[in-house]
Amino acid sequence: MSLDGTYDYDNIFAKILRGEIPNVTVYEDERVLSFMDAFPQSKGHTLVIPKAPSRNLLDTDPDELSNLIQKTQTIAAAVRQALKPDGITITQFNGAPAGQTVFHLHFHIIPRYTGVVPGPHASGQMADIGELSALADKIKTAL
Repeated sequence: MSLDGTYDYDNIFAKILRGEIPNVTVYEDERVLSFMDAFPQSKGHTLVIPKAPSRNLLDTDPDELSNLIQKTQTIAAAVRQALKPDGITITQFNGAPAGQTVFHLHFHIIPRYTGVVPGPHASGQMADIGELSALADKIKTAL
């Protein structure tokens, strides 16, 4: 999919926002949802999405984007405090050629640990829900 187009209300994140697909929530308010990535690249891989429909960073309302990046920073700080990674990668993709696989704006917070190679983006094995819940609880406590 290209950078342009219409929002697909059947994308997986829209379904999560409607409660049609379960998730392991880390944080939620009236404008943002953060949850554990079901296919994590590393232990503690967390996603942050706006509730407003938006395909990518380029078509997002600037006020929504400002709020979203502030929440991403807050949640990344909680990931840091809770999980004590050696580093954190924050990524965001725009368009399929750039690696975007879900066409709803989202930021990845990927904890990095020395000597541990992160898994590939948008592939790999689905994580154990109990493990994700335990990690989410630690992050929530740090919030």
